[in-house]
Amino acid sequence: MSTFSFSDALLTWFDQYGRHDLPWQVADDPYKVWVSEIMLQQTQVKTVLQYFELFIQRFPTVDALAQVEWDDVAPYWAGLGYYARARNLHKAAKIVAHNKQFPQTLAQWIELPGIGRSTAGALMSLGLRQYGVILDGNVKRVLARFLAIDDDLTKPTHEKKIWEIAEQLCPSERNHDYTQAIMDLGATICTPKKPLCLYCPMQSHCQARLQGLETELPYKKPKKAVPTRTGEVLLLECQEQWLWQQRPSLGLWGGLWSLPIFDDITALQQQLNHLGLNSSVQNCGTIRHSFTHFTWELNIQYVKIAADQMERIPVELTDAWLSVEQVQAKGIPTAMKKVIQHIDVH
Repeated sequence: MSTFSFSDALLTWFDQYGRHDLPWQVADDPYKVWVSEIMLQQTQVKTVLQYFELFIQRFPTVDALAQVEWDDVAPYWAGLGYYARARNLHKAAKIVAHNKQFPQTLAQWIELPGIGRSTAGALMSLGLRQYGVILDGNVKRVLARFLAIDDDLTKPTHEKKIWEIAEQLCPSERNHDYTQAIMDLGATICTPKKPLCLYCPMQSHCQARLQGLETELPYKKPKKAVPTRTGEVLLLECQEQWLWQQRPSLGLWGGLWSLPIFDDITALQQQLNHLGLNSSVQNCGTIRHSFTHFTWELNIQYVKIAADQMERIPVELTDAWLSVEQVQAKGIPTAMKKVIQHIDVH
């Protein structure tokens, strides 16, 4: 199948079946496209839709985002995960606002924090309506199946090859529609599991389907067993407020608020003893939360203290006594939301 016929078939399908009503599909607003592209990294559209509108309402322009501090941004990303994305978006917004214009070339986009070659291509194509080529997970899957590529695409040599293929197939005319179309095809038809080949415009030309390999491709590395870690969450309550800590800006849950977490119950008890708190510790159950590289089992240890004992707790700049409502407004990770839900239920 020729380059032209691939793009032609894809665009014909897109005109009838593609997604045309996503809130970031705005011709003259590269900022909305930018926010959506960063949110969509590692995250499905249905999840992003829950966050995008609120984020844009609060930060309607790149200048509005650039003018605030990270603490103002965090609550609008809390629960979306991969928080480095948001930090880089915030940093990059400050750079763009300072320059008083959006980048106009692929290289200029890539210079910004958190933007790689594929995201930059999407911003050129969808954001600026100029020529751009993308190669996100959806596109890799479509091309790997269409051409029956069984190479490990995480290796630089093979990734370079599939980039060349993506560039050869990508048309100049209706470039922004093609970009959206190939993402849509991967997201809605050529899905990771159980692809809907009968509805695919490429079905009679797809080499993976013709060879019966559509569920085998693209090549997947054998999954490593994800380790499980344990920890103790201290729910220290006084007068219907809990002691919360703001996480360091770098590392896990950077800049978000969390209950104190200890490696084991002994370390937690030692801290309580150090503070002169001899209150009994009550185990309120366990929550599990999975990250990319490990699963965390967090035991919830509840301690209630009287008002006069609160004075013994040295509250640092990164600590605060907050109600559940107050801390949710500041921004907490999904694991902490699970803790709150667990306590509410039990």
